[in-house]
Amino acid sequence: MGKKEENDSLEQVSLARQVDLVLEQLASELKGLSAGTIVIQVRNDEVGKFGIRHLPVMCGEKENSGTGMSSEQVRQLRRMAVEALQHKRGWTHGEISYDFALRQGEIYASVQFESNYNMANILFRVQPKQRDRKDVSNK
Repeated sequence: MGKKEENDSLEQVSLARQVDLVLEQLASELKGLSAGTIVIQVRNDEVGKFGIRHLPVMCGEKENSGTGMSSEQVRQLRRMAVEALQHKRGWTHGEISYDFALRQGEIYASVQFESNYNMANILFRVQPKQRDRKDVSNK
């Protein structure tokens, strides 16, 4: 499969499906966590980098096993993350952050969307005005 074919197939995958795949990929890391932030960077409505920001852990402390998310709670978090995309409006570049916490056996999550724009792209689209030599040299 060539580069163009790979790019075409990625473009056909919805952002919702990509987010679902991201959380599927992170499932083993999410199991056992009780809180943190999942960060997904988006460009042209395609997922680029992604990962988890764990809550700070004190050095020397042993992890308290059994207090983190189960497989079912991770699946529930995946569903919540995909459903939250309904709130994304009109931007294609930015970052999505999912804060999650396990409280009394229930998973809670919130989403934060950050849109990014590049001024160079905006200026490129604006019709450049014609300049003569005098305008360029400011004389």
